[in-house]
Amino acid sequence: MNIGIRLHDTRPGNLKERLLFAREQGFSCAHIAMSKAIDGFSMQDAPALLNSELAAGMRKDLTDTGISCAVLGCYLNLADPDAERRAATHEIYKAHLRFAAMTGAGVVGTETYANPESVFADPAPVSEEAYRLFIDSLRPVVRYAEETGTYLAVEPVWYHIISTPERAERMLNDVRSDHLRIILDTVNLIRPELIGKEDEVVDDAIRRFGDRISILHMKDYTVRDGKAASLACGRGQMRYEKLLAFAKANSLPMTLEDTVPENAEDARLYLERIGQKL
Repeated sequence: MNIGIRLHDTRPGNLKERLLFAREQGFSCAHIAMSKAIDGFSMQDAPALLNSELAAGMRKDLTDTGISCAVLGCYLNLADPDAERRAATHEIYKAHLRFAAMTGAGVVGTETYANPESVFADPAPVSEEAYRLFIDSLRPVVRYAEETGTYLAVEPVWYHIISTPERAERMLNDVRSDHLRIILDTVNLIRPELIGKEDEVVDDAIRRFGDRISILHMKDYTVRDGKAASLACGRGQMRYEKLLAFAKANSLPMTLEDTVPENAEDARLYLERIGQKL
């Protein structure tokens, strides 16, 4: 199995040092959020910073360490109600897509939270207005992914705009492009009434868009105040058999979340032990 880690969850250091530490812990791919993995990197300056020189250096570091970049993180708000800020955000996404092309990153990853400043008739995460704003903002970014031969991957979260497998399927149908993909994080889809039903969540997601899933985010959960609270893999109640069987059958990369350097390797080994039995 191709299991990786968010690079900012490794021991601190420069980009290559973090990649080396990930390799030492047995990981083969990484989720790289530039502003979290590189000290002093400003997302607002990304269009200038994500240049060919930085790409060449990162590509060399990836090659030298034997780590692939499964996800290049760009988790900025595409549903910002302010048109000027939204236009600036588009340019940051485009810069990440260009950088993904230069570095060989698998996808540029994002989520769909709604801006607290938004005023809609319904609560933002379920509002049709928020959904339409997001889709209209998403389309030009996806078109740019098509132009650059790269992929934008949306990660659904139960309290965000793209909140369910059904809404994710609707998004894929509304923005028809092979360059729009999905990051599946099962725990992110476990709303309170679905606690203990992760197999149903996985089945629903696979049925609706299994062929559009590019990567899995892997974590565990426990229940706190009636909600699923995330943990490192192997420390909660999550069942992984269906998810890992799907990953193995489709050769999908996976990156861990909610780990620290002290438990990341144990989390990887926990998943590998389950995977070996499938």
